Amino acid sequence: MPQQAHIVAQRLLNLYRQEHVIDGGWTAVNKVFLEEANSEQIITELENLPTGKKLVAHINNLRSGKTPINTIDKDLLPYGGTMSDQEVVFSLTADEISKLKAALDKFEPTQESLIAIKKLPFVQKFGNDWARDIKAALTSDAELSAKWQDVIRADKAYQIWYSAKELLSETLTERNRAQIQADMPEYETFLPMFGEQGKDVLNKLRTFLTSED
Repeated sequence: MPQQAHIVAQRLLNLYRQEHVIDGGWTAVNKVFLEEANSEQIITELENLPTGKKLVAHINNLRSGKTPINTIDKDLLPYGGTMSDQEVVFSLTADEISKLKAALDKFEPTQESLIAIKKLPFVQKFGNDWARDIKAALTSDAELSAKWQDVIRADKAYQIWYSAKELLSETLTERNRAQIQADMPEYETFLPMFGEQGKDVLNKLRTFLTSED
């Protein structure tokens, strides 16, 4: 049961952090919180995770009826509320659009190509939110939006790749095991993009999950 509590707690925390990209938003994830945070062991595990105390407070609000099923208290929003639905307009100049189109026409899902995109001055001006904000700026251009999605996918793939390699280089603990279990759908989606090396890393992660040590 302790291992399962780790896994459920990490999954709930991931849902809490990623509500802004989940169909149904708070209505959907709040139902999951109420259904799956069904033991004190899970609540205890959540309290020990980064930002987990906020999620526990939110779950308690849902249970008491203080917070409706389709919302969350402002003070308990993940990331300080920076990922919440807010009316922000992102735009690129005609010159920036032209340069972005030229860069995307040459883009390949390699680390070198991804770095080249990230180094573009008008990409850097968006800071850490470059992927999301430029996506928002391209909503009226379906062709560029589709090409930009390839960039986002490549960036996510490299994040997953380095995350998996880092986990495998560490002394693996039960908490790491829970993290791998919670993130396994992403590992299964992105690691095969790295060919035989990616499949090898994926198999090592699977082997660890099924090991008795």
